[in-house]
Amino acid sequence: MLAHPRATLYHSWRWSEFAGAVFGFRVHRLTVADAAGGIAGLLPLVEQRSRVSGNRLVSLPYFNYGGALGTSEQQERELMERACELARARRIAQLELRDAIPRPGLPVRSDKASVELVLPSSAEELSRSLDAKLRSQVRRADREAPEVTVGGAELVEAFYAVFSANMRDLGTPVYPRRFFVELVRQFAADCGIVLVRLRGRPAAAALLTHFRDRTEIPWAASLREHRATSVNMRLYWECLAHAIGRGSRVFDFGRSTLDSGTYRFKLQWGGRPRTLHWVYPLAASAPPAGHGRLAEVARRVWSRLPLPIANRLGPWISPGLPW
Repeated sequence: MLAHPRATLYHSWRWSEFAGAVFGFRVHRLTVADAAGGIAGLLPLVEQRSRVSGNRLVSLPYFNYGGALGTSEQQERELMERACELARARRIAQLELRDAIPRPGLPVRSDKASVELVLPSSAEELSRSLDAKLRSQVRRADREAPEVTVGGAELVEAFYAVFSANMRDLGTPVYPRRFFVELVRQFAADCGIVLVRLRGRPAAAALLTHFRDRTEIPWAASLREHRATSVNMRLYWECLAHAIGRGSRVFDFGRSTLDSGTYRFKLQWGGRPRTLHWVYPLAASAPPAGHGRLAEVARRVWSRLPLPIANRLGPWISPGLPW
């Protein structure tokens, strides 16, 4: 099924098993067979249980894509029906399928989008395609003599130091460190880390995933104290150059809320938006977009926590949240 044109890295059973095992959640594999008994459709599901946000059945939590995948629309509808039956049997009220295509007639959230850039054959071509202001911002970081490293497991600690600080500043509980340790360990061929150091210390970092001719950047962060140095621009440039160097043809900047600052930041690199359709087959209507007043208050409080406290509490809360 991974040869299917709409398949993503996250349709592999290994990814749902990973998400379940790291956090102790139950994983379900739904399949439909073809006439010869082979797999003609699949839908990986994770029971995401939380006392904070309730219990959910999701394909696939923590990542941007999932949803039913089959050789026909009928097979995909069958998989979604079986997911509904499973949710009812497990007494789970919310079923969320993270599709990248519309599912007419079903409640859907479409307030988020990824941004995809078709990559040229060389970094030089990419540079020429950028406007002068963007090229200048990328070069601005050169004044700080940045040190760029591309690697794997050996960079997780440095990545997490930047990522966890950025998440605290955003008012969001951080994933446990072991999530990234195991991710890079188990999927070494599919993942990589790009790290930018200033004056010998981590300043910006990103974790990339690779599948077929695509590179995706699910997580990226830079330290707020280095904002004036344009180190974040340099980080994204290095990620794009690395993707081109490994032969990727498409760069996926990851999901953002439509019209947000992050969304506009990604569009400036020349990519095109791709609306994400998150479907809720059990619901009368999709959950509201955005965050309520209580959530916004919680974000402001969290952003003021000392970093050691945020890093201690966040990993207990974040696995069950609807990321």
